[in-house]
Amino acid sequence: METQTRRGLFWDVLAGRVAPPPAAETLGWELLHVDPDQGTIEVAFQATDRFTNPVGVVQGGFLAAMLDDTLGPALVATLPEGQFAPTLDLHVQFLRPARPGRLVGRGRVVRRGRQVCFMAGELLAPDGEPVAVATATAHLQSAGS
Repeated sequence: METQTRRGLFWDVLAGRVAPPPAAETLGWELLHVDPDQGTIEVAFQATDRFTNPVGVVQGGFLAAMLDDTLGPALVATLPEGQFAPTLDLHVQFLRPARPGRLVGRGRVVRRGRQVCFMAGELLAPDGEPVAVATATAHLQSAGS
């Protein structure tokens, strides 16, 4: 995908025109694939031992952050320059424990209205099975509004 010709926060980060968000860096965010025409994205995260709870699995808050950093970019990649979409709500269901290591997020825009958008996605363990799923709602806004 040609990131040099596209503009907007998502594309500016990918092209190196803007520094990546610190939260994405903390999570080890890596773009695997994006299709803005379809509203889909696939990203990878690196869950370190620093993300674990007392029993040695990734704490749910980190999984929720990974899903938020999957669903949000699925939508933001479709937006024109000057538009952004803060998340209004994020619903996460934890399906099984996640171990430290590489996790893959798959997100998609389910429905995009004029102001409200709905997204859904999943976070996959190295075996390809989901560890958590999520839905989210976002509100489209223009810079300065």
